[in-house]
Amino acid sequence: MASLSLNPFPLQPPSQPRKLTESPSSLIPHNDGSGLKPILVCGNPPTFVSAPGRRIVAVGDLHGDLAKARCALEIAGVLSSDGRDLWTGGETVLIQVGDILDRCDDEIAILSLLRSLDIQAKATGGAVFQVNGNHETMNVEGDFRYVDSGAFDECLDFLEHLNDCEHNWEEAFLGWVGVSKRLKDDKMSRNHWGPWNLVKRQQGVIARSTLLRPGGPLACELARHAVVLKVDDWIFCHGGLLPHHAAYGIERINREVSNWMRGLSERDGSPQIPFIATRGYDSVVWSRLYSRDISDLDGHQISQIQSILEETLEAVGAKAMVVGHTPQTTGVNCTYNCSIWRIDVGMSRGVLDSQPEVLEIRDAKARVIRSKRDAFNELQVVDYT
Repeated sequence: MASLSLNPFPLQPPSQPRKLTESPSSLIPHNDGSGLKPILVCGNPPTFVSAPGRRIVAVGDLHGDLAKARCALEIAGVLSSDGRDLWTGGETVLIQVGDILDRCDDEIAILSLLRSLDIQAKATGGAVFQVNGNHETMNVEGDFRYVDSGAFDECLDFLEHLNDCEHNWEEAFLGWVGVSKRLKDDKMSRNHWGPWNLVKRQQGVIARSTLLRPGGPLACELARHAVVLKVDDWIFCHGGLLPHHAAYGIERINREVSNWMRGLSERDGSPQIPFIATRGYDSVVWSRLYSRDISDLDGHQISQIQSILEETLEAVGAKAMVVGHTPQTTGVNCTYNCSIWRIDVGMSRGVLDSQPEVLEIRDAKARVIRSKRDAFNELQVVDYT
């Protein structure tokens, strides 16, 4: 498979957005003693990834719940359990399939944690990738309907922290997962949580708008990530990839969404809001076609969906797709001859408050790693192949 890579680059101030370049490529180094080839990534943002011999772990929707995010990463074997937030995955490739924003109050802290883990992972020959979901694109559009009140507070606190760091984005963002915990602990010890008031809410909305408007610093951070990611012969996206998306071009989709988030779309002629990726029931981040309960479908409908899935996978040269977006009350599962994996289990306390589960792909085989209720240190593994 043809593939390339992306090196992290410094974020430019919103008033001076950086123009995206065409298909940059680079290698992620590896441990010399492992015998594995380097990870090769193509696209800006990353679109095609070759990860020879790597263990791949996929995590579903997190929706602002940092505690559940940590649990998921721990059972996946990529995060230390001692509270030091250390990467323990070695050469593992971790993929989070979107919807980190909304419904709970530690959104920026989760984004900060994942970026820190990516830096650590690359030092050991691994990598962390994220794809944007519908809640990321909604917030960049200014749709704050599902924002938790504590998340507005987090935005306000983070902007103050950014000011304290003299607007050094890398310093402020990478350190936020630790800083935010200390702030919360301090507020709890001083009983700082006062009654909700309109002025504070307005300040939180302004802070969130400042961070997430197209060209805003947090929107630019999200713009680093793809909407559709192909790792070896697996497709990862939030809602679902359809034949007309593949025909349009997944690298084109990723570039247009990234440009829009960076506030560049009007300058380069891209759609102001990339409709094919972010709007409508059949867009990449909103589609639920592959996540519907098969028991609700008749034989003809199942056959139609199977045909659409096969056409899509053939068009992009993949054998299977991994999606989030639609909570699966039965846990992570596969259907349509295991060509589609549904990994959103609604783990956030703002959704179903279910126990975390993750998908592991190794040696062309996939299995579910489940946590037992109230015993995250015990792994329940189900092999589907």
